[in-house]
Amino acid sequence: MPKRHTIIYPGSFDPPTNGHLDLIERAAALFDEVIVAVLIHDRKNPLFTVDERLDMLRTATSELQNVQVECFEGLLVDFARRKDARLILRGIRAVSDYEYELQMALMNRKLSPSLETVFMLPAEAYSYLSSRLVKEVWGLGGDIHELVPAVVEQRLDQKRKKT
Repeated sequence: MPKRHTIIYPGSFDPPTNGHLDLIERAAALFDEVIVAVLIHDRKNPLFTVDERLDMLRTATSELQNVQVECFEGLLVDFARRKDARLILRGIRAVSDYEYELQMALMNRKLSPSLETVFMLPAEAYSYLSSRLVKEVWGLGGDIHELVPAVVEQRLDQKRKKT
């Protein structure tokens, strides 16, 4: 029986961007199963709750049959063990991302030697894009239409109307 390759794409996804979606779609074409893992991390002061982020990601990836969206807390290596996954997906936009991600990959390998990290570059159109920048542009009233999936734009519009 052939080996199944499950890859976990962890992050805060606050909010999910088209850059995230680009990596998810490309990973779905390469791996048997993609688990998008939303980190429960209160220290980041998120704009969206974990449930809102899960819902947006599930909506944005609903047509990708081999993508699951879940949340986790604690160590990523422990979550990977529970999911029987040996691969972690991380996006690299710039050298500064690589330096941070390299440290994380090496620490994960130290904690779980069988866990490998796969780095992917975003499509050129999203090479500058981050959730932090989306929140900043949105907060200042800028147009985010081309930066996020439609469901995220709708949720941000709803948040604006509430304030």
